[in-house]
Amino acid sequence: MILAVAGGKGGVGKSTVSLNLAAELDAVAVDADLGMADLPESRGPDLHDVLAGRADPVEAVHEGAPVDLLPCGRTLAGARAADPAALVDAVDAVAGAYGTVVVDCPAGMTADAGLPLFAADRCALVALPDAFAVADLVRTRELARELDAGLSRVVLNRAGRDPPTDRVERALGAPVTAVPESRVVARAQRAGKPVSTVAPESTAAERFRELADAVTAGPKAPRGRRR
Repeated sequence: MILAVAGGKGGVGKSTVSLNLAAELDAVAVDADLGMADLPESRGPDLHDVLAGRADPVEAVHEGAPVDLLPCGRTLAGARAADPAALVDAVDAVAGAYGTVVVDCPAGMTADAGLPLFAADRCALVALPDAFAVADLVRTRELARELDAGLSRVVLNRAGRDPPTDRVERALGAPVTAVPESRVVARAQRAGKPVSTVAPESTAAERFRELADAVTAGPKAPRGRRR
């Protein structure tokens, strides 16, 4: 399974959701935000190297941390050398070797954001619980539909006590999981670790477990469409 985690704009917590979903699904997290990578860094080859033809995608996966990771470089030179068109084949190769991949997408509606959705069997969309973020997410949902990435779940991140779950479900046409804002999530994010390794009994950890169960049961796009 290839799961894309996308959002209508930056700063909504896509990378946090991606890392925690990868942990719960025992998946490889792929940082596909070629210009503004946010998943933990690792030494050695990264996605920039893979997309520039300098490294094999499977060999570039870093194992041994709480989450297996194909990181992305942070340099402008690396981003310029990378060929985004090679992303679909790279993600497919990692999925073939590891089984499940969670792709952290770039924000917005750029071509780079569409490529991970094109590679994906299904997707989860992330927004903050406010009207502007949800409006942005509607456009991302339409892009996912055009690319046949089945929408499994909407994530309202940093949700307060009374998130607008019903309204978002009506607007997006998909069930919603609300992940509360908490010190536990912030602490795990600063450490570059999933919440399950920092506070496995927390409400946030439970929500990420629920989210993982939901996306694996959600709609799946036809694999043959990319060939």
